[in-house]
Amino acid sequence: MSLFGSIISKIFGGGGASAQASAPHTPETPTVSASATGSGGAGSGSSDAAAPSMAGAPSPTSAPTGSAANVDVGQVLSDMAAKKGENLNYKQSIVDLLKLLDLDSSLTARKQLADELHYTGDKEDSATMNVWLHKQVVQKLADNGGKVPADMQHA
Repeated sequence: MSLFGSIISKIFGGGGASAQASAPHTPETPTVSASATGSGGAGSGSSDAAAPSMAGAPSPTSAPTGSAANVDVGQVLSDMAAKKGENLNYKQSIVDLLKLLDLDSSLTARKQLADELHYTGDKEDSATMNVWLHKQVVQKLADNGGKVPADMQHA
């Protein structure tokens, strides 16, 4: 699963341990199966098998998006922060947001996230990239129907 997909799963999946338990189970299996079937489905004999896999792949993707409209992102993150017990500046910092979600916050991981979100700036300028990443993640959470608090949104 992509790093951004993991962010979405952690937040829209209900937060906490239940999201961690269910996120890898449902979204990854159909995606891997669809990719494997799609890759091996180049021959005409496999095209029937590829069609159901492709039809099945959008379902898990559309389910979290549909339920995302009901997710109060601010509340989910606030609840996670209270349970974590650390003082994390997740409303402003991509590093702290990733730490809150128990995801890899290393520079390598953030560069991967930058690639996923099509960052065109200099990835060696990590401060600028980090600000851009946080802004993009917050915007994409809102674009997916999440209720993002004003104090997380960038001007």
